[in-house]
Amino acid sequence: MPTMFSRLRAAFKRVMPFARAQEKRMRGFAPASPGAFAKTAAFHAEAPERRGFSCGFFELHTLLAPEWSPGNAQAFAREGFAGNPVAYRCVTMIARAVAAVPLKSTAGSGEKRAAAEKALALLHRPNALQAGRELIEALIAHTLIAGNGFLRASLLDGAPVALHVLDPKRVEIITDEAGWPAAWRYEANGRHITLRQGPDEPITPVMHLKLFSPFSDIEGLSPFAACARAVDIHNAAAAWSKALLDNAARPSGALIYRGEGGGLTTEQLARLKDELETAYAGAQNAGRPLVLEGGLEWMPLAHSPKDMEHIALRHAAAREIALAFGVPPMLLGIPGDNTYSNFAEANRAFWRMSVLPLARRLAEHLNVWLAPAYGMETLDLVPDVDALEAYAPEREARWKQVRDSDFLTINEKRAALGYPPLPGGDGLKHDFMKTQA
Repeated sequence: MPTMFSRLRAAFKRVMPFARAQEKRMRGFAPASPGAFAKTAAFHAEAPERRGFSCGFFELHTLLAPEWSPGNAQAFAREGFAGNPVAYRCVTMIARAVAAVPLKSTAGSGEKRAAAEKALALLHRPNALQAGRELIEALIAHTLIAGNGFLRASLLDGAPVALHVLDPKRVEIITDEAGWPAAWRYEANGRHITLRQGPDEPITPVMHLKLFSPFSDIEGLSPFAACARAVDIHNAAAAWSKALLDNAARPSGALIYRGEGGGLTTEQLARLKDELETAYAGAQNAGRPLVLEGGLEWMPLAHSPKDMEHIALRHAAAREIALAFGVPPMLLGIPGDNTYSNFAEANRAFWRMSVLPLARRLAEHLNVWLAPAYGMETLDLVPDVDALEAYAPEREARWKQVRDSDFLTINEKRAALGYPPLPGGDGLKHDFMKTQA
């Protein structure tokens, strides 16, 4: 009696010559014979009609090409941020951490200090509907999702009086003849507003914060572009798990007809399929006993180890998403990551490599953008790292190192810690103490 393997081998021998000939005809190597289609039609016409399955059968399937989500900001926001918990957590963690970094000015005194205080007051209360941290969080979140963040300034007599975040999906950058940004067209409530710097305005009405992109000089590249496939895999694995739960977390099976009469007719097969889908499919019918007619036998199909690897696949996809955003997987509760020895070390790495560089970039953009509005070249805005709780151990070690440096003067120590000089502080510690006495 032939085995299943011998059947498959014989089927391949019969199928492969026709498949190779068809492939050559599709590629243009061999023309199709005039009577090929007629012979095929005659073969199907002579074949007897079969209403049931009295013997075993098999089908050969090829692996279809995967379907990926579109690579645009709308898809990143829908499938990535709103549809994936790992990506949502990565974006919100970075955006909230950057918004929690306070800004300060290193300007000493005078007009620059006064201008910096005005800019800091504007950033603290940017508009009537948002607080400062909420504005920065929205700006950074848009930047991470779309690769571009836009901040609009409302000017009054050349001075900014309000700041608003623009949705990157509604912003179109208008370039000049050289290809550089000249204006921004924003769509709101079905209307298009063109934002352009006026002749009497000291700054542009829009600040563009973007991530590096090797494909464009004027638009940024989102981290979702690098982990979009990992997001699709993670979402597909979640959908697979949901479908399994809807099936009472049990695999599907096969109904085998072992009765007499040559198998079931087409009408009997359709009725049986409708009854199974209506009365036994879905989570609401879990555990219901299956009532079978004579000649029918239910054979459950067990999950193979390959089928159960979707959990490990989801964890691997989650680690790729976290890697693209620069968030240690340990902070997201993803198992299998041993890069950092403990949670505190992973948290410090997150602040050093992901949060603080983005906060510094934001401060530099604000310096360049807002300074001309106050008649300055720069406002010396920098992140106030000393005010962050995450840097408390580093701050304590730095203070101790500076304090124990006996070869530095008092003002040199204060400058190393970001403080202004003191009168008479140009000497060493013991000289300064004598002067004060």
